Amino acid sequence: MRILFTIALLFCGSLIAQEKSAKSEQPNILFILSDDHTSQAWGIYGGLLKDYVKNENIKRMAREGAVLENALCTNSICTPSRGAILTGQYSHVNQVYTLSEPLPIGHPNIAKELGKNGYQTAVIGKWHLVKQPEGFDYFNVLPGQGRYWNPILKTKENWEDGYNASSGKEYKGFSTDVITDLTIEHLNKRDTSKPFLMYCNFKATHEPFDYPKRFDSLYANIEIPEPASLFDFGKETTGRTFKGQKLENLAIRWKKATEDPENFWTDYPGLPYPLDGLDSIQKRKNIYQKLVKDFMRCGAAIDDNIGKLLDYLEAEGIADNTIVIYTADQGYFLGEHGFFDKRLIYEESLQMPFVIRYPKEIKGGQRIDDIILNIDFAPLLADYAGVEKPDYMQGESFRENLKGNTPDEWRTKMYYRYWLHHPDRPAHFGVRNERYKLAFFYGQPLGMRGTDKEITEPVWEFYDLHEDPKELHNSIANPKYAEIIAEMKIAIQDERTKYGDTDENHPEMAAILKDAFGGK
Repeated sequence: MRILFTIALLFCGSLIAQEKSAKSEQPNILFILSDDHTSQAWGIYGGLLKDYVKNENIKRMAREGAVLENALCTNSICTPSRGAILTGQYSHVNQVYTLSEPLPIGHPNIAKELGKNGYQTAVIGKWHLVKQPEGFDYFNVLPGQGRYWNPILKTKENWEDGYNASSGKEYKGFSTDVITDLTIEHLNKRDTSKPFLMYCNFKATHEPFDYPKRFDSLYANIEIPEPASLFDFGKETTGRTFKGQKLENLAIRWKKATEDPENFWTDYPGLPYPLDGLDSIQKRKNIYQKLVKDFMRCGAAIDDNIGKLLDYLEAEGIADNTIVIYTADQGYFLGEHGFFDKRLIYEESLQMPFVIRYPKEIKGGQRIDDIILNIDFAPLLADYAGVEKPDYMQGESFRENLKGNTPDEWRTKMYYRYWLHHPDRPAHFGVRNERYKLAFFYGQPLGMRGTDKEITEPVWEFYDLHEDPKELHNSIANPKYAEIIAEMKIAIQDERTKYGDTDENHPEMAAILKDAFGGK
């Protein structure tokens, strides 16, 4: 008996030692999140802008890590995407549907999980979830969008709910530079005996796409190539079912900001920008040139600061044991379809650029084709931290995918839903797989905050991404695809059931759904 007791003690001691060893090897996590910095403007995804964007440090991360080719957003708008990233849940579960909802008080998130498991947690920069951050040992965040120049940030000590900046502290300089410096300053104060989870969240490249003075002359006297669909002026030739956010609306904002700068909601660089007297083609050309140049200048500041953060990790001697992720909360239209902004299930808006570096485990130079969702980010971080995935997370860790070992059961399709209804960009849901996309624009506000009360006729759109990768032709009525469309309608119903997005609390959807899915 004594021998058995001694063996048991040794076994337990061994388990405890293994657990302590695993904890001591927990990696640091630096999660760098920008706003709207679409894949077209990263350069590493190819495209028209690849030879123009300043991306030395994004390329550095790609060389030393892995790039996701199919990271996709579940609701392509700032606040809901941030909610999904933190919780690993769809909007209908975490209750962040549009731009006005906070995460519910006490709602679980990845910072809370890692904090309970030995991590120091912090978020600095853009938060955009209305109420005070929970689960973070330290936060210093912008009120709402914040401003590009001399930003004001709020801590626990001066917090007020909402987007009021009056209670915060002003920091001199350009926002992206300031947020990086504050991140490094906080990391310098860390307890080096513990791992950290640090969110460094940039305001850039959100509208008004401002940039530091050092990039004033970048792209001067250069004409940037135009997307093939820049002169899409309406749905007549494409079969698209809605108007969308046209580039001319951005020009209207520039005009208002020029004429009444005191009362307009923001200010833009490079104003005034005269467009009077131009025909529709030349006007759109000029709007595009200003938008894309400002956007890339704004993105250049991000790339600078990614480099500063990577250099800091090297100087501290912790680069090998630090996971660095750089991503954006969603994609963005840079003139494709004649659009700017995001929100839609179309590829430019749906795609989330994503690169991850972890020298201990991830082989450099990889490109991963698997369909990864923003609800998968939190489970991945939990996995790296040695924390079992919480039951509330709907996503899955893609750690094995990043090693080149995609699980046999990994998803081959994804479900998307956008709730912030407006007649020009109706509320919709849909499924995208490796080749096809089917979307149902149901056109109902469903009482969500900030939605337009004008409903629109329910309509379908379908795209073959192999034959029509730019989504220029809605093929919903093409008999060639009738069988595939029928299968994808079933897939939508299956995904809605799987994730619990059934509209049971929205009685106005019952007849619409019955008609759309043939009474099934």
